[in-house]
Amino acid sequence: MVAIAGRRPVGVARRPPPSLSPVSWRFALTPKWLVRHVVVAALVVTMVFLGLWQLRRLDEKKDYKALVEARQEAPIADVDDVVPAGEPVGSPAVEEVLYRSVRATGTYEADDTVVVENRTYSSAPGAWVLTPLRLTDGTAVVVNRGFIGYDRSGEIVPPEPPTGRVTVEGLVFPSQTRGRFGATDPAEGTLTVLARVDLERYAAQLEGPVLPAYIQLVTSEPAEPPPASGAPELVALGPPEPDLGPHLSYAGQWFLFTAIAAGGYALLLRRVARDEARQPAA
Repeated sequence: MVAIAGRRPVGVARRPPPSLSPVSWRFALTPKWLVRHVVVAALVVTMVFLGLWQLRRLDEKKDYKALVEARQEAPIADVDDVVPAGEPVGSPAVEEVLYRSVRATGTYEADDTVVVENRTYSSAPGAWVLTPLRLTDGTAVVVNRGFIGYDRSGEIVPPEPPTGRVTVEGLVFPSQTRGRFGATDPAEGTLTVLARVDLERYAAQLEGPVLPAYIQLVTSEPAEPPPASGAPELVALGPPEPDLGPHLSYAGQWFLFTAIAAGGYALLLRRVARDEARQPAA
């Protein structure tokens, strides 16, 4: 049989194009795909929640930064005129004076010095040094004298404070409490190491009344004695420097991941539906 150019050979039938099934989303209601819907939906909701949580953390940091800056602008005052004596730790009256600049004059009670371990300063491990300062009226105020690192033997040895009458200036800081996790200080006994600046626990081993907030040292007159040869230096922590952190960028990343997951899954469903439609009709 000879084919003539431009004509179909005689006796050869044209193959009909494959018929296409109409686009159907019925597959998306099968148990396999329903499970996938639930997993993707849970993933999207979780990522949206994490993004919103990062934004809330950012707002908290902004509020804290604004509070610290506003209260530091108030003129410096005597600590006994700012921190209300006799108030419980964490009371509203104490909360209202946090981060105020104060001065205190008294005598350090060196024998009652304790350290708060597991602290860092400029990424170096060490501890905070706390010493009560006895004021002229007999009340004590706890002073966070600063950060000290480990010595050559791997120990924390708090240096002796200045002797005699001392005037310190610093900021009012709140007592710390244990959260869901963390070490717990023994309820009894005289401690030399604390897990945190827990003023109620610290005051239990001190004589006389103790103010319900502590001073984070900025300056001291006379100054802290210089360290012994080879000993680590005691570094005053000074005023806080609130950092907003990367919360905004983290929130943007979570929302971007959400868009990718939701958009990618929608494209996947569309592609599967089109592939189903390309299957020859039964």
